[in-house]
Amino acid sequence: MSDTVLPGLGTVLRPVQRRDHAAVLELNERNVDLLSPMDEERLDRLLAWSDRAEVIELDGEFAGFVLTMAPGTDYDSTHYRAHAEHFGNDFYYLDRIVVDDRFRRRGVAAAAYDEIELTATPYGRLVLEVNLDPPNEPSLAFHRGRAFRPVSDYPSADGKRVQLMALELPRRGRA
Repeated sequence: MSDTVLPGLGTVLRPVQRRDHAAVLELNERNVDLLSPMDEERLDRLLAWSDRAEVIELDGEFAGFVLTMAPGTDYDSTHYRAHAEHFGNDFYYLDRIVVDDRFRRRGVAAAAYDEIELTATPYGRLVLEVNLDPPNEPSLAFHRGRAFRPVSDYPSADGKRVQLMALELPRRGRA
């Protein structure tokens, strides 16, 4: 996969490379209360399952990362599997998108979502989950603002409760 320049922001999505691992792991750890834990071995497994595994750069600086999964992978996430049980193969899964605090409120996440939604269009919907307990109010508000709708509340193995959410997309043919 090549670099994708996102319009108007100086933002680029580019494939995660080995040199990015430390920054990805550190950013994930800073936000682990809202995400699943990830070490180097887990990151390697996620990268193998991912359809898109990209670094978000803003003006050449590491601003975050995104991991997505297409249907039909062996991904071991209970949330991914819950979406698969509900939607069959008609979903595209956003596992995680994390933007460094220094780059928040600058349109970086919205630009990345625009690109991810284009990728998800052939599947008819983009799905994800957001923490309800403990609540991730900024993420819930962001996703509601993008027209994501609740699918169901779902318990996590780590004792958290999440809301499975879906954004219905106008379906176009798969490449």
